[in-house]
Amino acid sequence: MDKPEPSKRGLLPEKQRDRLHTIIYEADTRAGKTFDIILLIVILISIIAVMLESVESVRKVYGHELMVVEWVITIFFTIEYIARVISVRQPFKYIFSFYGIIDLLATLPKYIGLIFPGSGFLLAIRAIRLLRVFRILKLVHFVGASNQLTAALKKSKAKIAVFLFSVIVLCIILGTLMYMIEGPENGFTSIPLSIYWTIVTLTTVGFGDITPVTPLGQLLSVIIMIMGYGIIAIPTGLVTAQIINDKTHLNTQVCANCSANKHRDDARFCYNCGASLDPKNYHAA
Repeated sequence: MDKPEPSKRGLLPEKQRDRLHTIIYEADTRAGKTFDIILLIVILISIIAVMLESVESVRKVYGHELMVVEWVITIFFTIEYIARVISVRQPFKYIFSFYGIIDLLATLPKYIGLIFPGSGFLLAIRAIRLLRVFRILKLVHFVGASNQLTAALKKSKAKIAVFLFSVIVLCIILGTLMYMIEGPENGFTSIPLSIYWTIVTLTTVGFGDITPVTPLGQLLSVIIMIMGYGIIAIPTGLVTAQIINDKTHLNTQVCANCSANKHRDDARFCYNCGASLDPKNYHAA
C-alpha cells in the first residue's frame, strides 16, 4: 500500500523547516543533543534565578543582575518557542499541546510586566513567573531512555494498581488492629488516625507524633517497619522487570509531519501518518 504523502504545510520552506525540526525535536542527532543540553542548562539557570529572586537579601544586592538574566532567558525562550512553532508542518498541534502551553506560559510573564508595570500587578506577575518552574517537566522529555520508562510504567499500571490497592487494604487492617491494641488512652483515638500512623510507619517516614506504648503495639510496629522496606521495593521491581522484557526499544524520533513520537529504533516511517522519517536518525536493528 502506498505511503501517504507528507503535508506540505508549514511556516518555512520544507528544506529549512526539516533542518530546524531535526535540531529542535530530534535528540538522536549531534545537533539535537547539543540543542537539548543548551536548553537544559538555560532551564536550570532560569529555575535558580527564580529561586534566588525569592530571597529578599539576594534580591536587594543582585536585583539588577537577576533582571538581566531574566530578560536574556526570556528572549531565549521566545526564540525557542517561535522556532518550535515554525519547524512543524502543523503549528497549532504544538501550540495547543501540553508542552506548547507550558512553553508559552513560561515566556509570557516578563512581557506581561511591560504591559502592566503598576505596583498593584507586581505580586501577581511574580506568581505567574513561577510557572517557569514547570519547564523542568521537559527535562524528562529530553532523555532518550525516558520513552522506555514511560512505556514500562504504562504496561505495569495494572500490576501497580493491584499492588497499591493491596497496600491500602493492608493499612486498613493493620491500622484497625493497632487501634484495638493501643486504644484512645495511648493516642490512637480513632481508626482513621491509626491508619494514618500505619501509612507513616509503613513508608518509613516516622513523624513520631503518635507512638505505640504497649509491648504488643511496639511489636506490631516493628513488623510494619520491616514490611515497609519490602513494600517500597516492589513497584521498582515491577517497572524494572517490564523494562527488561520490553522489546519495543522506543527512541526519541519525532515525525516532522504530524509530530508523533515514540517510534521504534528500527522505524523508517511514522506509525501515525506514514511519512518517511529522517534516514540519519534510523538505527538498523
